[in-house]
Amino acid sequence: MKCKKCGQKAVINLQHHNISFCKDHFLEWMQLQTERAIQKFHMFSKQERLLVAVSGGKDSLSLWDILWQLGYQADGLYLDLGINEDNNYSTDSAAITRRFAEQRGLHLTIIDIKGQYGENIPEMGARTKRGHTKPCSQCGLVKRYLLNKLALDGKYDMIATAHNLDDEAAFLFANITHWSMDYLGRQYPLLPATTGFARKAKPFYQFYERETAAYAILRGIEYIYTECPYSDGSKQLRNKRYLNMMEDEQPGFKTQFYLGYLRALKAGAFPQHQETAQNLEEKRCEQCGQPTQSNGLCTFCRLVNN
Repeated sequence: MKCKKCGQKAVINLQHHNISFCKDHFLEWMQLQTERAIQKFHMFSKQERLLVAVSGGKDSLSLWDILWQLGYQADGLYLDLGINEDNNYSTDSAAITRRFAEQRGLHLTIIDIKGQYGENIPEMGARTKRGHTKPCSQCGLVKRYLLNKLALDGKYDMIATAHNLDDEAAFLFANITHWSMDYLGRQYPLLPATTGFARKAKPFYQFYERETAAYAILRGIEYIYTECPYSDGSKQLRNKRYLNMMEDEQPGFKTQFYLGYLRALKAGAFPQHQETAQNLEEKRCEQCGQPTQSNGLCTFCRLVNN
């Protein structure tokens, strides 16, 4: 197996693209493909300030590293969720993320959820789980709210997340099986800013998870290998397994699946159900001022105030 670019021994074979690369040319390819995705969807420019959601995992740290390599103004945000019951998941991932930023001279903001709101994510989940055994819904709510809040408060132009092709295909599979029309109308690599919500981009939407993992390893990026202890048995992981079986039988299946969806979305196949700016302006949280779908407090403020 030889590198397509230089003919030297390849370290990775991208079967769905029918190409192989040596270490240097694979790293170069990852950066080039990221830049192409940014340009294709007009995600952001090098004059804009980006806020990267980082977790200490391979995807988010690889994205931050590539944006840094490409010369973008990218700061990081790490949310310390306080998930340390069976292992030191949050403690270890925070330390890894901090070292990553320090080694590159990058700016990192760390928010300690318990220190700021009095409870960590497992404690919030235990208080509000209502028969559920995992705090995943509370975790998602808190992460979305705080990421958006810091982006707006810090006057960032864009939020960048490291959702990869495996993530996007699994989300799409779930939304199609449930015919969630609202979500099917807005699972795009670039989401424009709306009233009270920052612009969001997913520059890694075209990369397989194994490609971001290979990038991290070949770049020598330290990342946390363990999954969140609450992810075991999740629907998202189950959907990924289904799609991986299809990918094994038909290399490139996930690419065709998601890119086909983007073509359908562009053709108007799925309506985009979004509240108008006027409605969002009319419904504001009494405490934080953020948009809400109900009167009084938003869901986040209700969660942290109970």
